Amino acid sequence: MTSLLPARPATVDHVGRARASRARRRGAVSVVLALLVLAALAASLMFGQTFYGPGEVLRVVLGETVPGASFTVGVLRLPRAAMGLLAGVALGLGGVTFQTMLRNPLASPDIIGINAGASVAAVVAIVWLGLSGPTVSALAIVAALATALLMYVLAYEDGVVGTRLILIGIGIAAMLDSVVAYVIVRAAEWDLQVAMRWLTGSLNGATWPEVVPLAVAVLVVTPALLSQSRNLSLMQQGDDSASALGVRVERTRLLVIVAAVLLIAFATAAAGPIAFVAFLSGPIAARLVGGGGSLMVPAALVGALLVLVADLAGQYAFGARYPVGVITGSVGAPYLVYLLVRTNRSGGSL
Repeated sequence: MTSLLPARPATVDHVGRARASRARRRGAVSVVLALLVLAALAASLMFGQTFYGPGEVLRVVLGETVPGASFTVGVLRLPRAAMGLLAGVALGLGGVTFQTMLRNPLASPDIIGINAGASVAAVVAIVWLGLSGPTVSALAIVAALATALLMYVLAYEDGVVGTRLILIGIGIAAMLDSVVAYVIVRAAEWDLQVAMRWLTGSLNGATWPEVVPLAVAVLVVTPALLSQSRNLSLMQQGDDSASALGVRVERTRLLVIVAAVLLIAFATAAAGPIAFVAFLSGPIAARLVGGGGSLMVPAALVGALLVLVADLAGQYAFGARYPVGVITGSVGAPYLVYLLVRTNRSGGSL
C-alpha cells in the first residue's frame, strides 16, 4: 500500500546524520581529553624528587597515613595539582565563553584587559599596601569584575558590539599594564620578588585555603554557564537572528559575562594570570571537535590539560624550574602572532 505521506527530503536525513556525527565526535574527544587530564593529574601526584606509585597516591587521597607520602603528596603535591586542574578549567571555560559570545578568537581575557585589572589590584596590594594572602585575592577578584563592568559600559550603545568591546578592552589592558609597570619599577626588592612571582602565574606554594574558594567558584558558576550554552551558540548567528529564535540577547550576554569573569577572576586570584590558557583553549578545542555545537566542555578540559602539562614541564623538563605561566606564555605568544598574521593576510579584522 502506497503511503500518502510525502517523502522526507534527503537533506533532512543528511543534516540529522551530520549532527549525530558531530555529537559523537564531540563526546569521543571529551572522553579522551578527560582521560588525558586524569593522566596528567596522576603524574603530578606521583612524580617529583621522590616517586610514589599509584597505590601509595591513592591511599593518601583516600585519607590513609602513608609514611613520607602523606606529607609530600597530601600537603605539597595534591593542593598544587588541584589548583592547576581547577584554574585550567576556569580559564578554559571563561576564555571560550568570551570568544564564542564575541565571535572572535582574540576576545580572550588575556587580551581584553580582565587579567590586567586583577594584576593591577594585586600588585598595588602587595607593593604599596603590604598585603598578602586572601586579601590580595579578594582585591584581584573585585578589580577583575570592575574592569569587565567598565568595558561593558563603555562598549554599550544600543547593545554591545563584539569589535567595539574588544578594542576598548585592548585599550584598557594597555593602560592597566602601564600601571603595573610603574608600580613594579618603584617596588622594593622583596616586594618586587613577590609581585613578579604572582604576575608570572605560578602554582608554587599552593595550599588548601587558596584552592577551596576556586573550587567553590568552579562548582557554582560552571553549571550556570553550561545552561546558557545553547543561547550562546545561537548568538553566534547574530543578535537579530538569536532574538528571532527566542534568545533574550542582552540578558544572556550580561549573565555569561558575569559568570565568565567570575571564573577568570577566581583563577587569577588563586594562581596569578597564567598566560594564554584562556586564549588557547577554545581554538584547540575547536580544532579537535570540529564545527557545530558548544565548545564549553572540551575547552574546559583543554585548559586543565594545558595547565597540568605546562606545570609538569616547568618543573622537570628543563635544567631549571619555571613557573607554569612561563611555559604557557612561550606556547601562546607565537600562536597570537600567527593568528594576527593570518587575519591580516586574509583581509580580516578584529
